Amino acid sequence: MPPIRVAAFAELDGLTLYRLLALRVDVFVVEQKCAYPELDGRDLDPATVHLWIESDDGAPVAYLRVLAEADGSVRIGRVVTAPSRRGEGLAAALVTDALARTAPATVVLDAQSHLTAWYEGFGFESAGAEYLDDGIPHTPMRLVRSSC
Repeated sequence: MPPIRVAAFAELDGLTLYRLLALRVDVFVVEQKCAYPELDGRDLDPATVHLWIESDDGAPVAYLRVLAEADGSVRIGRVVTAPSRRGEGLAAALVTDALARTAPATVVLDAQSHLTAWYEGFGFESAGAEYLDDGIPHTPMRLVRSSC
């Protein structure tokens, strides 16, 4: 498994930031045909942590971000893998790493509904009714952990 890169927004150089955002836009906006504000301002938050895996040429091939929520929980979002690299376990490696960085916080996410079983494999449970986000069914999920 290639190494996982980790950085706050202020630590990202321009080329890396551009490549991370391009991966997100290529999948969430172009591939999934969802015209929405991908750049939502949360990347800039000093508490946001960006995790990604690069190909041999330095291009990001998998990514997610970890956000601090106002209620004290942690949110995992923008989990994405380049189409050419799906099925290699890259997203699973990123989620596993993110969860290790957030213990013992409660972790929330909004899963595309066809991926709920995949997230259940990490211990997440459904935390609400399915809803449509830009025409794609999503399910809120939660992983509650204790420090004991």
